[in-house]
Amino acid sequence: MDDDLVRDLVTRLARAHPSGGTVIERAVIMAAGTDVDAVITWILAHGGKPEVAPELSTRRGLHGPRLQTDGASAARPPSRFVLPPGALD
Repeated sequence: MDDDLVRDLVTRLARAHPSGGTVIERAVIMAAGTDVDAVITWILAHGGKPEVAPELSTRRGLHGPRLQTDGASAARPPSRFVLPPGALD
Protein backbone atom coordinates (compact mmCIF):
# COMPACT_ATOMS: atom_id res chain seq x y z
CA MET A 1 0.00 0.00 0.00
CA ASP A 2 1.10 3.57 -0.67
CA ASP A 3 2.53 5.45 2.34
CA ASP A 4 0.14 8.38 1.95
CA LEU A 5 -2.83 6.05 1.58
CA VAL A 6 -1.97 4.25 4.82
CA ARG A 7 -1.38 7.56 6.63
CA ASP A 8 -4.81 8.82 5.50
CA LEU A 9 -6.46 5.57 6.58
CA VAL A 10 -4.83 5.59 10.02
CA THR A 11 -5.62 9.29 10.49
CA ARG A 12 -9.27 8.65 9.66
CA LEU A 13 -9.63 5.57 11.88
CA ALA A 14 -7.49 6.52 14.90
CA ARG A 15 -8.71 8.44 17.93
CA ALA A 16 -7.05 10.46 20.68
CA HIS A 17 -5.15 8.60 23.40
CA PRO A 18 -4.58 9.91 26.95
CA SER A 19 -0.81 9.85 26.28
CA GLY A 20 -1.25 12.70 23.78
CA GLY A 21 -0.82 10.42 20.78
CA THR A 22 -3.41 8.39 18.93
CA VAL A 23 -4.71 4.86 19.25
CA ILE A 24 -6.12 2.57 16.59
CA GLU A 25 -7.91 -0.72 17.13
CA ARG A 26 -6.89 -3.82 15.19
CA ALA A 27 -10.58 -4.62 14.62
CA VAL A 28 -11.13 -1.23 12.98
CA ILE A 29 -8.22 -1.84 10.61
CA MET A 30 -9.66 -5.24 9.71
CA ALA A 31 -13.16 -3.81 9.22
CA ALA A 32 -11.77 -1.23 6.79
CA GLY A 33 -11.05 -4.08 4.37
CA THR A 34 -7.42 -3.17 3.82
CA ASP A 35 -4.16 -5.10 3.97
CA VAL A 36 -3.94 -5.45 7.77
CA ASP A 37 -0.29 -6.51 7.76
CA ALA A 38 0.75 -3.52 5.63
CA VAL A 39 -1.08 -1.09 7.93
CA ILE A 40 0.39 -2.62 11.10
CA THR A 41 3.87 -2.57 9.54
CA TRP A 42 3.39 1.13 8.75
CA ILE A 43 2.22 1.85 12.31
CA LEU A 44 5.26 0.08 13.81
CA ALA A 45 7.61 1.87 11.38
CA HIS A 46 6.24 5.24 12.53
CA GLY A 47 6.81 4.68 16.24
CA GLY A 48 3.56 2.92 17.05
CA LYS A 49 3.62 0.29 19.76
CA PRO A 50 1.23 -2.54 20.56
CA GLU A 51 -0.69 -1.80 23.70
CA VAL A 52 0.47 -3.99 26.55
CA ALA A 53 -2.04 -6.73 27.22
CA PRO A 54 -2.96 -7.52 30.81
CA GLU A 55 -1.44 -10.64 32.32
CA LEU A 56 -3.30 -13.80 31.52
CA SER A 57 -5.13 -15.44 34.35
CA THR A 58 -4.33 -19.00 35.33
CA ARG A 59 -7.48 -19.36 37.37
CA ARG A 60 -9.93 -22.09 36.58
CA GLY A 61 -13.41 -20.75 36.64
CA LEU A 62 -16.48 -20.71 34.52
CA HIS A 63 -14.34 -20.85 31.38
CA GLY A 64 -11.71 -23.22 32.74
CA PRO A 65 -12.05 -25.73 29.90
CA ARG A 66 -11.03 -23.02 27.42
CA LEU A 67 -7.61 -22.76 29.03
CA GLN A 68 -4.64 -24.71 27.77
CA THR A 69 -3.51 -27.70 29.78
CA ASP A 70 -0.57 -25.75 31.27
CA GLY A 71 -3.03 -23.34 32.91
CA ALA A 72 -2.30 -20.28 30.75
CA SER A 73 -4.56 -18.84 28.09
CA ALA A 74 -3.32 -18.77 24.50
CA ALA A 75 -1.55 -15.56 23.50
CA ARG A 76 -3.52 -13.21 21.26
CA PRO A 77 -2.28 -10.53 18.89
CA PRO A 78 -2.44 -6.98 20.28
CA SER A 79 -5.88 -5.45 19.95
CA ARG A 80 -4.71 -1.81 19.89
CA PHE A 81 -1.71 0.17 18.69
CA VAL A 82 -0.65 3.48 20.23
CA LEU A 83 1.10 6.04 18.03
CA PRO A 84 3.22 8.79 19.62
CA PRO A 85 2.24 12.45 19.34
CA GLY A 86 3.04 13.86 15.91
CA ALA A 87 3.25 10.49 14.13
CA LEU A 88 0.38 11.38 11.82
CA ASP A 89 1.54 14.92 10.97
